[in-house]
Amino acid sequence: MFISRIFGRTLLSAAASRAEASGAAAAVKAIHHNPLEEFFEADRSQDEDTPVVYGRSWKASELRLKSWDDLQKLWYVLLKEKNMLMTQRQMLHAQNLRFPNPERIPKVRKSMCRIKHVLTERAIDEPDPRRSSEMKGMINAL
Repeated sequence: MFISRIFGRTLLSAAASRAEASGAAAAVKAIHHNPLEEFFEADRSQDEDTPVVYGRSWKASELRLKSWDDLQKLWYVLLKEKNMLMTQRQMLHAQNLRFPNPERIPKVRKSMCRIKHVLTERAIDEPDPRRSSEMKGMINAL
């Protein structure tokens, strides 16, 4: 994978040594699931000629239909995606390589801004001023 080429054997050997200390069952899990892998996109083979098509940003009208919990989950999914894209862009920039599909970052940012907008609308419409203030504080913390 991309991460093993970047960091070499250092991370994998550290994961393996930690796993040896905690037992054989944990060794399989530690080797196959390194938490740092979530910061990198899975490799695509260079042989594929078909371009990868990525989705569009979320519309505010779609987000208005979602519950508070769904919007919170979506926020963290988008935050994770943004972190992955920014990490990948920085790593490729450090190697003087071109970042593929740079239009993905603005799509994620737009969706995140729209989530904040929808949540702010809900906070403004809240009849209880104390709850409205709490909601606005939580939104501003995002």
